[in-house]
Amino acid sequence: MISRSARPSENLLEELQAALSHGTVARRVETLRRVTDLFVGNAVDYSDDHIRVFDDVFQCLIEQIETSARTLLADRLAPIAAAPPKIIRTLALDEVIEVAGPVLSKSERLDEATLIEIARTRGQAHLKAISLRRVLSEALTDVLVTRGNEEVVQSTVSNPGAQLSEVSLTDLVTRAERDDDLATCIGLRPDLPRHHYLRLVAKASLSVRRKLEAAHPELADEVSSVVQEAAQRVRAAAMTRQTEMARALVKSLHEDGRLNEVQVAAFADQGKFDETNAGLAALAGVAVETAENMMIESRTEGVMILAKVAGMSWASVRAIIAMREKLSGDSQTDMLTLRDTYEALRSSTAQQVLRFHRMQHSTTPAA
Repeated sequence: MISRSARPSENLLEELQAALSHGTVARRVETLRRVTDLFVGNAVDYSDDHIRVFDDVFQCLIEQIETSARTLLADRLAPIAAAPPKIIRTLALDEVIEVAGPVLSKSERLDEATLIEIARTRGQAHLKAISLRRVLSEALTDVLVTRGNEEVVQSTVSNPGAQLSEVSLTDLVTRAERDDDLATCIGLRPDLPRHHYLRLVAKASLSVRRKLEAAHPELADEVSSVVQEAAQRVRAAAMTRQTEMARALVKSLHEDGRLNEVQVAAFADQGKFDETNAGLAALAGVAVETAENMMIESRTEGVMILAKVAGMSWASVRAIIAMREKLSGDSQTDMLTLRDTYEALRSSTAQQVLRFHRMQHSTTPAA
């Protein structure tokens, strides 16, 4: 019916339209099947011109075919990398999920713009199919996270090929405070930035503590110690190569005498949590872990205590606080009030509070 040396698409379309104009449904389905067989059997060998001919033929046939045949066509064309692009787009835009689903989840022929268009306009079933794709860009993932229901969001987060933007991660970690299943999905991602992981763990630990203490109030003290110990182990295990490199860089700068509050503020302006935390710890003379515990607290007092001990100016402190708010997605605080609080804070008071934090960090849980 169609040979490798295909005639011009116009003539072929005329022949097909003439054959189909008086044909039965069964004949139309059989015609589509034969054309599909011919394409699938030789897809790797067809030139771009041949593929365009097939594209025109499929477009002609698809307008006169029922759902079951369109579904079969989508199933067969979806895995083919060189599938005709126009028919792939038509199938992807189909409102029937049985037709659109295979193409949305598998076809590499779909362009980014079409996928985003569908993600923005179609229902949850279409979004779920898109979430299963081998690779999801940040732009596409942002739409899935924003519009998707719980099932779509969890499917997206569980997809190792999904690239999560800083905006999506901030939103997801906030949602995970109320959704243990989502928190698990996010926490298992190997590419989760450390500051998001630590925030996730901190919130989850509080949730676990409340549940256990409510169930066994007589064991409240013991439960508290166990949860704290578990959180410390998890944080230690969460150390990534990126975090190690950041700490090594700051250590080198500090040993060479090149680390100062200007450099730390610059790290904060760039949104580099690990470098900022390590730099602040070095200037304050505390362990990185101690500073980290204070940095991820929901209140800002920990940051101001460290900064006051380090002798930092308010401008640098403000940069660090702004970084924390941006990374955590928290609402903006009153900087003027914080400035007054920071300037009124005595260095001796900050030292005393910091000693208390050190003692908490070094104390081992009771047996």
